[in-house]
Amino acid sequence: RTAGLGILSPELAVSYGCTGPVLRGSGVDFDLRRDGDPIYTSMYEGYDFNIPVAPFKDAPIEAIVGDNWCRFYVRMMEVVQAIRLVRQAIPKYQSAEGSHREAFKLNTKLPKGEVYLETECPRGQMGFYVVGNGDGNPLRVRAKSSCFCNLSVTDILCEGVPLADVPAIVGSLDIVMGEIDR
Repeated sequence: RTAGLGILSPELAVSYGCTGPVLRGSGVDFDLRRDGDPIYTSMYEGYDFNIPVAPFKDAPIEAIVGDNWCRFYVRMMEVVQAIRLVRQAIPKYQSAEGSHREAFKLNTKLPKGEVYLETECPRGQMGFYVVGNGDGNPLRVRAKSSCFCNLSVTDILCEGVPLADVPAIVGSLDIVMGEIDR
């Protein structure tokens, strides 16, 4: 119930704002850690890692770029890359001293202005938009969830498929409902 099922074209993936493994499983080669602005890419300088993107040479013959199998395989290969990154990072920080935590003050003042930052998460890009007015409370905070965008293609992927295939398709999108209800 993976190969050839739930096919998402690259064009639809981009037009619906899909990110992460859903986007790369559709054959779109984009990852914020490699392709984003320097604020996102600089922390990965000096690390050797690959971004898994469909098509894959070891895919079963029934697999089609953008199907459940490709989304699953992207995720499995990202686990391999995460292990690779951790193995490279441990020697660099083995002699680090002190705490990695910084005390958070409840009355932290936000500067006046607005900012939008995003990060590449296991399920795709997650972003936060914050507007501050110089006091302790933000005027506005908005979160963009990768799951919210990735869920939007469900009706297209499930159109005309047997009901028994729907859980496999939805599962291949790796949706966390807590991210959807904002």
